[in-house]
Amino acid sequence: MRYSKQRELVLQKVEQLCDHPTAEEIFDLAVRECPGLSLGTVYRNLNSLVDAGRVRRVSIPGKADRFDHTLGWHSHLYCNCCGRVVDADVDEKQVMKLVRNQKGVVQDCAVVLFGLCEACAAKQAQ
Repeated sequence: MRYSKQRELVLQKVEQLCDHPTAEEIFDLAVRECPGLSLGTVYRNLNSLVDAGRVRRVSIPGKADRFDHTLGWHSHLYCNCCGRVVDADVDEKQVMKLVRNQKGVVQDCAVVLFGLCEACAAKQAQ
């Protein structure tokens, strides 16, 4: 992957916003440092970073993709109340057992839980 000032800026913003930002959130922050930046450039660079294995895409059905700088396998929780995406504590060994028992070849596995984040669950409990 060739070096690009815009790509490096996009990567920095993904790392800076450690809350699984959308492309639009990354753009809103990055455009302050690079006024000529377009949303399309952010999308292209995010796709290149995902393809190069430098950023992980977190897909939430029916919602905008999120981007994560943590590359190791892990799961996520999508909060149905506030829309945040947070890392979830899922037993990786159990998931890998499930994957190994599938017929065919599993090329990737993503676990996304849907519910309430810790903050929203606490508010709802009160």
